[in-house]
Amino acid sequence: MSVELNHTIVHARNNRESAEFLAMILDLEVGVEWGPFIPVATGNGVTLDFASIPAESITMQHYAFLISEDEFDAAFKRIQETGITYYADPHMKQPGEINHHHGGRGLYFLDPAGHGMEIITRPYGSHEATPQPLR
Repeated sequence: MSVELNHTIVHARNNRESAEFLAMILDLEVGVEWGPFIPVATGNGVTLDFASIPAESITMQHYAFLISEDEFDAAFKRIQETGITYYADPHMKQPGEINHHHGGRGLYFLDPAGHGMEIITRPYGSHEATPQPLR
């Protein structure tokens, strides 16, 4: 059997708020609450199980989502319509911009718990580097 990521737990101040936020941005469904978890399943079968914990216990994590160009357009529109600050870079030095890395488009934003979320249309390393001129 090949190894596949099945699920991960995402710490949140409010599990419902964070799950609904991500589901809204990515046009996903919020699953049925199961114990302390509110699940959001991605298209490749990985579930993010949001769990409420005290805010001071949350350590920022990074979650990157590979989406199609059409999905990017729709998610980007929702981000803009809801006034979410987005950035072209993970260090949040380029607000209001998107990037064009790897021959696609991408951006970063924070979820309600402060996790760094990224949406990209091309996986890292999927685009050949532009050859540099010989000197």
